Amino acid sequence: MGRIFETRKHVMFARWNKMAKMFTRLSKEIAIAVKAGGGSADTNPSLRRVLQAARAANMPKDKIESAIKRALGQDQKPYEIVMYDGYAPHGIAVLVETATDNVVRTVANVRMHFNDNGGNLGTTGSVAFLFQRMGVFKLSPEGLDRETLELDLIDHGLEEMGDARSEKGEPLLVIHCAFGDFGKMQAALEERKLPILSAESEYIPQNLVELPEDQAKEVLELVDALEQDEDVQRVFHNLA
Repeated sequence: MGRIFETRKHVMFARWNKMAKMFTRLSKEIAIAVKAGGGSADTNPSLRRVLQAARAANMPKDKIESAIKRALGQDQKPYEIVMYDGYAPHGIAVLVETATDNVVRTVANVRMHFNDNGGNLGTTGSVAFLFQRMGVFKLSPEGLDRETLELDLIDHGLEEMGDARSEKGEPLLVIHCAFGDFGKMQAALEERKLPILSAESEYIPQNLVELPEDQAKEVLELVDALEQDEDVQRVFHNLA
């Protein structure tokens, strides 16, 4: 019984840690969106996008409202989005998206994570060209006429439509568009009252690299170390 309890406790704490990290990331995104366009989702498309992601992540309503309120306050430190390029072990390209109020601290921490895990921090743009920034929308596929929807959304920037599953194993319909078409696609989906579960921009690798399991593990150890850093929002890589 003790071992089972310890195993369950470990899984439970890991889930809580992941959830806390997600809520921290979303709170920063809310702050950035509010500072840029105000606290009303009706007139601020960036905030509307983040709120969709927050609801999809089951972020409590009081945490969302608190993040908006803090962002509207005069004492809220402004966050700056800074991207870092680097290489993980075995030549895997890594892009690190951070939201920071202290760039000196953040770059030092990011460099440390690369160095401690067999990678190296590169110069700005050294791997970014290997990725394409895209808008990524996740919808519930239930009740959707996919063929009609696909034809309809081509005029709004649709580049790719495919299937995926959520962390809970639920089916998702994933829509990709060029980042420049993000607003147009978001408006088209909202106009049609489609069930948007999340709407984010992501850096999609143009080519994936396969590695043996032991080498892939080394790469993922670096990714995990970066993702645990409080200034890091998201990590993108081209490991298959």
